[in-house]
Amino acid sequence: MNIQALREKIQNLATQANNLIANKGDSTWTKEEQSQFDGWADEIAQLKNQIAAVEKMRSLEAENFFADKPKKQGAEEVEITDLVAVALYLRNGTNVTAEQAAAIRNAMSTTTPSEGGYTVPAEIAAMVIDKLKAYGGMRAVAEIIPTESGGALNFPTSDGTGEEGEIVGENAATTGQDITFGTAPLATYKYSSKKIALPVELIMDSAIDVIAFVLNRLVTRIARIQNRHFTTGTGTGQPFGIVTQAGTGKIGATGQTLSVLYDDLVDLKHSVNRAYRANARFMMNDMSVAVVSKLKDTTGRPIWVPSVTSDVPDTLLGFKVEINDDVAVMAASAKSIVFGDLSKYAIRDVKNSASLRRFDDSAFALNGQVGFCGWQRSGGNLLDPAAVKVYQNSAT
Repeated sequence: MNIQALREKIQNLATQANNLIANKGDSTWTKEEQSQFDGWADEIAQLKNQIAAVEKMRSLEAENFFADKPKKQGAEEVEITDLVAVALYLRNGTNVTAEQAAAIRNAMSTTTPSEGGYTVPAEIAAMVIDKLKAYGGMRAVAEIIPTESGGALNFPTSDGTGEEGEIVGENAATTGQDITFGTAPLATYKYSSKKIALPVELIMDSAIDVIAFVLNRLVTRIARIQNRHFTTGTGTGQPFGIVTQAGTGKIGATGQTLSVLYDDLVDLKHSVNRAYRANARFMMNDMSVAVVSKLKDTTGRPIWVPSVTSDVPDTLLGFKVEINDDVAVMAASAKSIVFGDLSKYAIRDVKNSASLRRFDDSAFALNGQVGFCGWQRSGGNLLDPAAVKVYQNSAT
């Protein structure tokens, strides 16, 4: 079944589910209706996972990088653009002509230490950021702040939800109420993909888009560790995570080590001030979705509403849901559900910090391999802790 057919099936199932919700209104749901809705929700989730798997495989398929490039004809030389220069470096390292070596030096900064990699041109840097965003999770909801350098940076914070004005009489003086400011550090860290070995034959294959292939492998590794740190980072030698910085809005009652109740979600929702709820959403592990998508309100009405398209988030209590598998699965004392204005978490990316390095030393060469490593500098922190709260499962 192709992706379009899968999407049409999702839309059909979601339409039936939404129609059932609309037709029942505030009426009490029967067990048969609840079971039918749950079946649709399960099938929709499976179809979305199937689409995600197909799209992931397609993104990894190499395209012919040189297919649209002009071929050398007679004395006419092929133009060496920045992208071509990077591809030449990734394919051949230093085994290039003098002209090609000059183009590579122009395209990629050689002012950084060799083990630190070579800064990539703007087009490649943009590809790195796009691939980091495509990984989803925290980068899908956070505010992205690009900075020119990676120096120490503190953002001012202030919670004004408890402040209010006053009534004054004619010719009466107004009283004062100072604003309390704090600071939230937004340090950056140098992330590495770790060295990766690839077969020489694969890198030299002209049918492979070597830039896309290498970046996919390297950037995915960086995206994984960044998302984990932006979610649960300790702030010691790594960024503060959103779960780490958020307050606890609701703790499950004894016995709820693996569950959450409808009432718990309502309490979690209202633990976040109304000022932040206009832009709020839930975030949780996909395993937790399997739990909350079965919850019903007091009339048996589902509180989980599937979207009619695969690329639009489902909703819970009317709020969008972001899937982030670095949020803890439900377990004893686990902080398993996040709710609030997640855009109050800021991710700081240092401009021009993306770099690549090719390794041709004997550790790789003797095995017929080429080594690659990538770097990128980023950091993150929840700038307004009052905007986000978490649900914590019970300890026992």
